[in-house]
Amino acid sequence: MLARLFSSFSTPSTPSSSTHKFSTSMAEETVEHAESIITKWDPNSSSITRVTSLFHGNRDEAEDFLTSVRDLRRAMHTLVSEHPASDMLVLSQKLMQMAMARLQKEFYQILAATRDKLDPESISLRSSDGSRNLEDENELGSEEELKTAGDSISDVERVMAVAMLDLKSIADCMIGSGYSNECVKIYKLIRKSVVDEGLHLLGIEKFRPSQIHKMNWEALEHMIKNWINAVKIAVKTLFNGEKALCDHVFSASQTIKESCFSEISKGAINLFKFPPEVEFIFNSESTSDINLQVVSSLHGLGESIRAVLSDFASTIQNDSSKTLIVGGGIHPLTQKVMNYISSLADYSRILSDIFSDSPPPRNTALPEDYFESPTSDSSLTPAVSVHLAWLILVLLCKIDRKAKVYKDMSLSYLFLANNLQIVLDKVCTTRLNVLLGEDWVFKLAQKVIQYASTYETMAWGKVFSSLPDINSPPLSPEEAKECFQRFNAAFEEAYKKQASWVVPDMKLRDELKVSIAKELIPAYREFYDTHRMALRMENNFEMFVRFTPDDLENYISALFHGTALSGIAPPPTPR
Repeated sequence: MLARLFSSFSTPSTPSSSTHKFSTSMAEETVEHAESIITKWDPNSSSITRVTSLFHGNRDEAEDFLTSVRDLRRAMHTLVSEHPASDMLVLSQKLMQMAMARLQKEFYQILAATRDKLDPESISLRSSDGSRNLEDENELGSEEELKTAGDSISDVERVMAVAMLDLKSIADCMIGSGYSNECVKIYKLIRKSVVDEGLHLLGIEKFRPSQIHKMNWEALEHMIKNWINAVKIAVKTLFNGEKALCDHVFSASQTIKESCFSEISKGAINLFKFPPEVEFIFNSESTSDINLQVVSSLHGLGESIRAVLSDFASTIQNDSSKTLIVGGGIHPLTQKVMNYISSLADYSRILSDIFSDSPPPRNTALPEDYFESPTSDSSLTPAVSVHLAWLILVLLCKIDRKAKVYKDMSLSYLFLANNLQIVLDKVCTTRLNVLLGEDWVFKLAQKVIQYASTYETMAWGKVFSSLPDINSPPLSPEEAKECFQRFNAAFEEAYKKQASWVVPDMKLRDELKVSIAKELIPAYREFYDTHRMALRMENNFEMFVRFTPDDLENYISALFHGTALSGIAPPPTPR
């Protein structure tokens, strides 16, 4: 308590609480007088005042209470200096704690009771009125002036003005007495809830990164558009009003009002950096300073966007997740990055201005056999195209590294084909197609074909080679039986391994099935038709002639859905 008191003595005081010390006798009289007023309003007493609002009742008594607290503080200053061990100082400390508890309660009650009336929009409008500057202590007027204002202000405005006067008076008193933390804690609690509620009503909600990662792109894009519109409103009303109120209530301390507003707006204020488009509005010489400020803001915004995109590329490169995508499907990183980049393409005009004086990204640490700029001569390519192509290149290189987590090489190539196909689809169905150009798209399509072909060779090569070549010499029945058994083993091994593999893109899935079937079915049908009748009379015929050509077509048709036919183990009914 004494440490708090000594700290408060260094706080600048209002004229009514001068640091001029009393004599000891005057100090004791002041304490006794303060005791009669403060104990009446002890928040822990059993009297009616425990549930009665001091500031809502007799306004003169409220002013007397504040005056007695200021006088008590001056008396304590004298007692601390002259009689630090006196019983009167102990009583003074007790009274001060009691008074602060009452003011703390009153502060909370006023904030809670006028929560809806002290709305940021009304405060913002009041603060933006040149004749109503909240920083002017005389602007709100005295309570008597408010009472006699008559019809010049509405009842709501009157309640709002009185509340603001009371909040400032209490805050001044508590700060001057060394109880700023208690005062600020209550203010933050109430007003932060007002800000959060206002943001919620505007459609601005708090989302954890994990929640955003789970959103589909349509929902995320819709949220972003609503966010941008809501942010503009929030800047002009919500945060402007809250800052005006905070500055007014805590005008006694520059540090407190700044830290308090910062705390209330934490987590959202960094999102609100949208300089207005006012170049044509403020184009006169008299408003040139405003225009220069806007240009400066736009320049700063451009720098911020470039930094964000650079950080975005670094985030892709530094992604260390080793999640094994079951079945070689689409990696979440691919989907999210391409959604983001395709969204950027919608703002290509703005980005062109931002990147117009930026050097193209350097290809250091990235493989040269991947794609370069959208054209061979990047000097002739729009800067935005080069930058977006660079971001996609960063993603492709990361996906290439993530493919290495698969132990089965054929699955790693299916993973690459799947993920590049998603990139290709996103480019072809968005404005990226125009920005990157036909040559770039063609190169990417060739990469998809290359990876798909490599997958097919590695996954099915053993099956293909198990059948005799069309130009090979005729086989004896025993040799044909052994060939059927080799084929059965190779096909079952390949098929069971791939039963859970997926190809989400329907076009790529169908192309792979057709390619596999075209390579396998005709060769097997020829072999099957040639030797089936010769082996028909063999014992256990169905054990080595397990599949008909139609069976193979059905099995292949069921591939790449992640739930391939599970009936491959038992042999089909003999034919």
